[in-house]
Amino acid sequence: MLDALERHLGLPSGAIRVYVLVEQLEASFQLMEIRAALGAHFVGFNTGRWDYINSVSDACAWDPAFVNPNIDAITMTYGYMRVYEDRVRRAVNTPDRNGRFALWQGGMEPNIPVGSPAGVQASMARAVAGAEREQRDGASGKWVAHWKMVHIVRPVWEKQGEANQLGRSFPRLPYTKSDADGLLQLEPAPRTIRGARDLISVALQYGNAFGRGFQAAALKPADFFGDDSVLYLMEDMATGEIRLSILWEWVHKGATLTAADAKAGIGEGERFTLELCRRLIAEEYDKLQRADNRDVHDDSKPTTLPIAREIVETYVATPVKAPWYVDLLNITLGVSDVATARERITRYMTAFSADGTRITANLDFV
Repeated sequence: MLDALERHLGLPSGAIRVYVLVEQLEASFQLMEIRAALGAHFVGFNTGRWDYINSVSDACAWDPAFVNPNIDAITMTYGYMRVYEDRVRRAVNTPDRNGRFALWQGGMEPNIPVGSPAGVQASMARAVAGAEREQRDGASGKWVAHWKMVHIVRPVWEKQGEANQLGRSFPRLPYTKSDADGLLQLEPAPRTIRGARDLISVALQYGNAFGRGFQAAALKPADFFGDDSVLYLMEDMATGEIRLSILWEWVHKGATLTAADAKAGIGEGERFTLELCRRLIAEEYDKLQRADNRDVHDDSKPTTLPIAREIVETYVATPVKAPWYVDLLNITLGVSDVATARERITRYMTAFSADGTRITANLDFV
């Protein structure tokens, strides 16, 4: 496609240059092949977080032993994420047959620098620390979700006085069984009721935002509404996707909770059941219904928010894991009554559970 576009525009071969965002587990096995396929068009790789976590969760949906912890524990230095990032770093610093290296542009910064002075200061310090870690590890830059973060993270690289880290020496990319196993490496981390509430609250909010026509939104769990020391993060489709994936794992793989929660009446070591999940969904939904218009638009509370709840409850309860959260959002887009939405959601899940059929048509015209 890129070659054809160059010919059509009369550009010299290799004039169009691209980065490749690696956010699928399968791509971690094909990094050098991706470089080779793109040839002179290839500049480097970017890394990500939410979509990659979701890819691993999807790939391991069949494995009852693979259960993720709280989402805030799955940072870029956690288990399989650390191994994934290391492979990308090695892939751009492993020369091809012609001795050419490439660039790694690091991961995405989701912070929005708006909140209380103390909250902004703490969040910006974490953002800079993350950028400094990536710079030390070989990244030549970073991508941000909000333009106000550019002047926060750019100085990390500007003060190095170098255009990039092209050709910086790293061990070459290996292909042993232990390397493959590392891409699924879990590490001890919390799995708690508080973590479940965060997953549910943000998933509900994103579904509601999408139903209102926002494909990206500034979100945080409802328990932190009104607390300006906890900043909103810029979230997109991936944030809802991975949160439902983890909830599905916890329900259908019988996840063990690592801490007691007196308010929820749950003890350490208890299983995360569908009954418990439904109770938490109801509680988090009620918080959103009571939230200020600033956090949850009042006109969404009787329309798109109940539909978002219907999607979350159906996704989590269905034994067959839905392939894409966006499918369920798309088939209910523009729908304002929960009865119609419920019929469409049920229709989708029934078809997919039966034979893997994905309903992707606009049902307004079917």
